[in-house]
Amino acid sequence: MSAFMTSAPGKVIVYGEHAVVYGKAAMAAAISLRSYLMVTALSKSPRTVILRLPDTGMEHSWKIDDLPWSAFSHPSKKKHYYDLVDKLDPELVEAIQPHLSVISPTASLADRKIHQNAVSAFLYLFLSLGSRTLSGCIYTLRSTIPIGAGLGSSASISACFSSAILLQVRTLSSPHPDQTPEEAELQIECINRWAFVGELCIHGNPSGVDNTVATGGKAVVFKRGDYRSPPTVTPVRNFPELPLLLVNTRQSRSTATQVAKVAALRKTHPAITEPILEAIDKITESAYDLVSSSAFDPKEPASVQMLGDLMNINHGLLTALGVSHPKLERIRGLIDSLGLGWTKLTGAGGGGSAIALLNSNASPSTLQSLQGRLENEGFEKYQTTLGGNGVGVLWPAVLHNRSEDEGGDEIDQETFLNAEGVEGVEKLVGVGISAYGKRDEWKFWSNVGHANSVETQEPLGG
Repeated sequence: MSAFMTSAPGKVIVYGEHAVVYGKAAMAAAISLRSYLMVTALSKSPRTVILRLPDTGMEHSWKIDDLPWSAFSHPSKKKHYYDLVDKLDPELVEAIQPHLSVISPTASLADRKIHQNAVSAFLYLFLSLGSRTLSGCIYTLRSTIPIGAGLGSSASISACFSSAILLQVRTLSSPHPDQTPEEAELQIECINRWAFVGELCIHGNPSGVDNTVATGGKAVVFKRGDYRSPPTVTPVRNFPELPLLLVNTRQSRSTATQVAKVAALRKTHPAITEPILEAIDKITESAYDLVSSSAFDPKEPASVQMLGDLMNINHGLLTALGVSHPKLERIRGLIDSLGLGWTKLTGAGGGGSAIALLNSNASPSTLQSLQGRLENEGFEKYQTTLGGNGVGVLWPAVLHNRSEDEGGDEIDQETFLNAEGVEGVEKLVGVGISAYGKRDEWKFWSNVGHANSVETQEPLGG
């Protein structure tokens, strides 16, 4: 089996924070910060599976025959790739515990939790979808998404695991030119269902929003009227790809604290708070109507400004609810002073991150000036895009990066491991941002109403 890679994006909440808690709509969109998983067969070695997370300092191996296959393959437990799994099986969770307890015993509690969460998702998917006959492999995961920042890093990782294992066991085909929209939808749904299982392993009770964005890309509108039921998730297939700044305040925050703050305000001042929440709902609805309109043109400054105006209004309403922070306001002030675009908090607020939709005349020199000012004040900036592709595959792991050779440059485990930081990973294998251009070798399952224009590829084997 040729070495191959899968990749999936992170996400931001674009509109609707906090209102979504009260049954209103919110919109989330993919960003071009992504996770990348490289899979390499170990054909000439013992039957071993190795998982590497070099960005967080974890590596562990298991002998394939020592894993609890009997528990996962029992007729009463065995799941098929097309099954809908909405909860974990307690007996299967218990079966993998001995293989989790040995992970990173000397690491800090925070790092050990990150490592064990990732391993639990990987093993549950590997054992549910694979079989004892799988050959040994190395799985190396790199990510350009900050962990714990509300940017969907765990869902991105789960989508990478899900798609890679489904490809290995030949229940998923790579994107190809004859793929119908219906087939593409089924492929994405299959990846999404198992990415959700990975999220169950990591979060216990995920909404399903993050993994839906990670697999399908673009954007979704979601609404949860009854917390005893899953949310309604509507893909926004024609959401435009737009330039975005993501700025991390590096200010720790508690989602629960911010949610409780709004709940207290709503209880004390219901006549004022309810209209604010209703207005936020109308913003999400207006954004959906805008990008769905045939008159919307993302290349026209007036169209982008309408989206930006909605972001500004949304932030103002969130500030009225008391969930902003001086650091978030400082970021808005810096961006506004340079006339670069429209800025709002994303997520729960109280710290965390801000996003800025860039206007068309944002010059590189002005962006460079902003970066220096943000860095001087301790903020962390990512220049990314909004509304990009979902899960994708690079098979074989070959890119035309440096050489003019017709065959391109093969990406191997050592090169991938040694890529330095976010910039190094993006430069080596990134699916494409402004600094490095698009990489046509990456192929994406399309759920936007047309098949991918790609070369025919053979199915991947285990």
